[in-house]
Amino acid sequence: MASEPSSGHTNFYRFVRRWLANPLGHQHYLRRSTSGISAYPRIIPRCPSSAQHRDLLRDETMILDVEGGLLRSSSTFPYLMLVAMEAGSFLRGFILLCVYLVLCCLPLLPEEVKLKVMVMVCFFGLKEKKVARVARATLPKHFLEDVGMEGLEAVRGVKSVVGVSRVIPRVMVKAFMEDYLGVDVVMGREVKRIKGFYVGLLENMSEGRLGLAGLEGAEMVGFGSGSSYSGHDHHHLFSWCKEVYLVTPEEKGKWSPLPRDQYPKPLIFHDGRLAFRPTPEATLAMFIWLPFSLPLTIFRTLIFVTLPYSISVAIGSITGVRTRVINSPVSNTNGHAKRDNPKNPKGHLYVCNHRTLLDPIYIAAMLNKKVSAVTYSVSLLSEWISPIPTIRLTRDREEDRRRMEKALQQGDLVVCPEGTTCREPYLLRFSPLSLELVDEVYLVALVNWSSMFYGNSTGRCKWLDSFYYFMNPRPAYDVEFMDKMSTRMVIDGKTCESKHVANMVQGEISRVLGFECTKFTREKKYLMLAGHKGVVDANQ
Repeated sequence: MASEPSSGHTNFYRFVRRWLANPLGHQHYLRRSTSGISAYPRIIPRCPSSAQHRDLLRDETMILDVEGGLLRSSSTFPYLMLVAMEAGSFLRGFILLCVYLVLCCLPLLPEEVKLKVMVMVCFFGLKEKKVARVARATLPKHFLEDVGMEGLEAVRGVKSVVGVSRVIPRVMVKAFMEDYLGVDVVMGREVKRIKGFYVGLLENMSEGRLGLAGLEGAEMVGFGSGSSYSGHDHHHLFSWCKEVYLVTPEEKGKWSPLPRDQYPKPLIFHDGRLAFRPTPEATLAMFIWLPFSLPLTIFRTLIFVTLPYSISVAIGSITGVRTRVINSPVSNTNGHAKRDNPKNPKGHLYVCNHRTLLDPIYIAAMLNKKVSAVTYSVSLLSEWISPIPTIRLTRDREEDRRRMEKALQQGDLVVCPEGTTCREPYLLRFSPLSLELVDEVYLVALVNWSSMFYGNSTGRCKWLDSFYYFMNPRPAYDVEFMDKMSTRMVIDGKTCESKHVANMVQGEISRVLGFECTKFTREKKYLMLAGHKGVVDANQ
């Protein structure tokens, strides 16, 4: 018998025999190769999430199996569906769902073949730039919701982490692992592409292609799932490690989802139309709902555009559009229906946070009167179908001031100082310009809910935003009118600058909503999600 087997396969099968002959709880070092690296790692059947294990791993380099050691779900379908629909179309998503259902009826077909078929359907013909945008702007939200709290605890505090995705293509996980987890290196399977387009062929993952040979000689530990360790690729993945922590399927099934306040990085911006995790069951329900949602959306849009507010809100509630008003100024005899000072020719200025393009329309409906709204970089179609007058801003400060002053001379005006929508419980920085025009403003706090489709986006089809909102089975809005607030504040004998007043307005609305204030701007959002500064062609 040779002192050291020369074949990787021989090593693998010998390891399997030894592993089966010893319980998983047997912890021992196997023979070392001539290079001094363990030929086989020491198996530790637990998740290294305890404080004791984290202290031991503080100075180590960890090879992290993304699917086995980080994510709670073992299904790749939701992530492939997100790429298919967000970078492709509803048709591509429907084809992927049909292919998945057919593959489920073929239990004897190897999982590797099923994966390659689904990747082909998902990626074939897609532009590399579109997939990269989805991976950066859409997938991180869904990955974070799938991360196990125990798995992330095992990674925190480790000196260096090499993330390896054995199943999900590398292009899909790279941005999430680097931006949100701070992983040093992300390795995984590649999807072949030609001249900027994906051809859909999934390359095999091998030790050499992953580049693990360059880590030879380093003291490393591995972390993954015991249910997938017997795979050949997984064995090669951990063959450089001195020890491997393997979480059992039973233990992983008890993992807790990661709370929002424990995210490694706050999730403030994300994009994409789907507001749910597209599991096979949820995706099937969506496609069943689509034929009914299209005529319902047209009907909902028509009643809000053509009928008086008192009638449209009532009919909308019958069709499933829920609206709730808090501190309604219409029912309050001392409210905002009339101008408080008849000598003041200016109208009221309503300042609100920004959730969708429908914010000013909902405020007008709750006030039961016409108001004007400022817009920036929205489509001509959105302005044309708007039931209230709109004033397009130019981003030229003096010109924008002139346009808003003119609108206030003619009546009440609604402004969204954030300048762009935010889906998460955060408020972006408020622009102070509008607060310089009047002596007092009326604050409005808005919250909306979408169960199936988001009613805002940074994509090229922004003119569909309102339609997507009404495509939800039961869209909902809460409109809370707050007390008026002076914009001419004096603190310590000094008049506050408009930017300080804007921060106070932001803080007051965030207090009512329970949101967190940020200093992010519209430009920062679009640079992160879309790669440009947010100037959208009005013809789109």
